[in-house]
Amino acid sequence: MNINKLMKQAQKMQEQMAKTQAELESKTVEVSAGGGKVKVTANGAGDVLAIKIDKEVVDPNDVEFLEEIVLSAVQQAVEQGKALAQSEMNKITGGLGIPGLQQ
Repeated sequence: MNINKLMKQAQKMQEQMAKTQAELESKTVEVSAGGGKVKVTANGAGDVLAIKIDKEVVDPNDVEFLEEIVLSAVQQAVEQGKALAQSEMNKITGGLGIPGLQQ
């Protein structure tokens, strides 16, 4: 096996991964909870970008319900963002499962 060729392939993969990670910051997922009353937008880097809450779901006598649906939507959005990132990284690594190369 040619070590120079292997090193070039590894460098190319690393460059592709850096480019993909930058692109993931601009790719978004949107999740709804509470029958669409709460919407959370996250990106492929795992950042929550926006939370929209419908006025109808804001009840001062039932704050717990609002907290639950906001938490649920945030968790789902972050999970979907991570899944998007994993999918994109698997395209580069071919699902090799190399430690330190996947999110």
